[in-house]
Amino acid sequence: MTGFAYLGGLLVAIACMALIDARWRLAFWRAPIAAAVTIVSGVVYFLAWDAAGILLGVFFRGRSEIVTGIELAPELPLEEPVFLAFLCYLTLVLVLGVEQMLRARAVRADEASGSTTVAPREEEQRRP
Repeated sequence: MTGFAYLGGLLVAIACMALIDARWRLAFWRAPIAAAVTIVSGVVYFLAWDAAGILLGVFFRGRSEIVTGIELAPELPLEEPVFLAFLCYLTLVLVLGVEQMLRARAVRADEASGSTTVAPREEEQRRP
């Protein structure tokens, strides 16, 4: 069972990222198609990067007891695309989360000063 520890850890981390995403409606809970396209395109890009590194002999799969040992291609373990999806999802959630925090901070600063220079986003205007 230890052979699935890394994959299991990645899936738990993705689930936690989804909870953060759902709570603050950052990516999939705001624009699911755009989020999916962003993550899939990132994974495809990094898999191409991995393929180039494997072909050049720069990247290779090490041996470990915590990985499944399943290879999708020579030197490309099953966990790699899952890790890349986590990496892309994490980046998306971080960028959108920081954007939302900065926007909320600007709104609070404007409210404190009595100014109304920052307009709420379309989604926020339509919410009841």
